[in-house]
Formats: sequence, structure tokens, C-alpha cells
Amino acid sequence: MLQDFSWLSTLADLSARHVPCVLVTVMEAKGSTPREAGTKMVVTADGQYGTIGGGNLEFEAVAEARALLTSAQASVKVKDYPLGPKLAQCCGGAVSVLLESFVPTGKKLYLFGAGHVGREVVAVLAALPIDIVWIDSRAQEFPAVLPPGCTQKLTAAPLAETAEIDESAYVLVMTHNHDLDYDIVRSVMQRGRYAYLGLIGSATKRARFEKRLAVDGIATVDLARLICPIGIGGVTGKHPREIAIAVAAQLLALGLTRTGLGETAAA
Repeated sequence: MLQDFSWLSTLADLSARHVPCVLVTVMEAKGSTPREAGTKMVVTADGQYGTIGGGNLEFEAVAEARALLTSAQASVKVKDYPLGPKLAQCCGGAVSVLLESFVPTGKKLYLFGAGHVGREVVAVLAALPIDIVWIDSRAQEFPAVLPPGCTQKLTAAPLAETAEIDESAYVLVMTHNHDLDYDIVRSVMQRGRYAYLGLIGSATKRARFEKRLAVDGIATVDLARLICPIGIGGVTGKHPREIAIAVAAQLLALGLTRTGLGETAAA
């Protein structure tokens, strides 16, 4: 247990490592209590950072926090603890505790392409509780330091990475080569396992790809699942960061960070 800690840094570290946790905050302290209002600690399934005063109060709060972690969804709960009669602490006051759980989604974004827009997409999404698998054949396009939660796949055969994509995966295709874009999109659609498939490009590019995909046996109903152009509507800017923000907003709206079991982009 760490007596002196930064709860913000602790949350950031746990989030980067995708560790579920609960932030415990003393909301109100009446009478004689171990710690004052505003005191915080962070609890994980097998660890604790900081303290709200020890004793039975802390024991009960930690147990309540770990009970929250059994849920697959983030949640908020308030608990009132009369220290004397209920917890047998000599302080005799009363404490209200806020428990906020943070549960990683466990979802993956497969990003094909490390060009200007791809780099901005990673920059915008990097702080979120998701795994980013970033794929390109050009080593020089990747930044020297990757953000937490981002895995670089430097490969001469990006197409082979589509074999890892499953039903919960979000896929963005924005490579430096239209033929490679096509091959990746076709491979993902032929496998049929993805929550979201987005392709950078115009309506004209989409129309061309749809014709080729139809010839290659992709059904009309599956063609309708392809998102192209990508990003929420109303954003007309061409700056890579503007495009990235519009794409990030679309991904969030379609469930990228939702924690509910069984949710997909179609939900």
C-alpha cells in the first residue's frame, strides 16, 4: 500500500496497462473520522494504492470496491458508513464514500497505415482504454515512441494481419496504396468477422471498390457494412487532425469504448 501517491497518475498508469480499478473517495466526513473529505485511494483486484484511514472502514470500502470489479461495466456507487455502531471504530463519526469503477473495454482497433492521418488517429485515441494494433510496412512512418496500449506491427505483409481480426474488432484502412487498401478490405469482408470496417477515401473510391468487391463475390448486404467515407458528418476539413477527430467521434458513437457485453458497432 502506498501512503503518499498521486491518484491521477495511478489511474493513468492502470488505464495504460488496462487494469480494472475503483477510485474510492471520501465524499463527506462527519464528526471524528480517520481522514477528511476528499481523501482518495485506488483499489484493484489484488492491490491498493493510498488509504482512507485504515481499520474496518477501509476494509469494508476495499471489499465493496472489489465487488464492483466483478461487473463487466463501469459503475458508480455511494456507501454510508457509521463508524461506531457498524464498524466498531472508536472514532464514532460517519463517512460517505464514493466508489467509481473503471473497466477497460478489451476492444481492439486494427489500424492499417502509419501515414499522416494514421498518426493523428493514434494521437487522438491513445489515451482511451483500448488496444491499438498499428500496421505498416514502412518503419520510418512510425514515431520513435509509441503511446501505451499501442502495438506496432512492422511487416512486409500487412494483409496477413487480417487473420487476427475477430467479431469485436474495429478496423481502419488507410494505407499509402489503393490496391493494398482493396486487398485488406476484401480480406476482412471475406472473413466477415468485424464490428466496424472503415476505409479512408471519397464516395468515388467507395463506388470503385464496391464494383470490384461485387465481382469478387462480396454480397450486397456485406458491402453495405463498409464505412467509406469515414468520420461523422459535417466535418469538411482536410487537415489530418480534423479527419482523425471526425473518425474518432464515429468510432466512439459506434461503441469503441463501450463495455457492455456483446455490443457491436451495429448496436
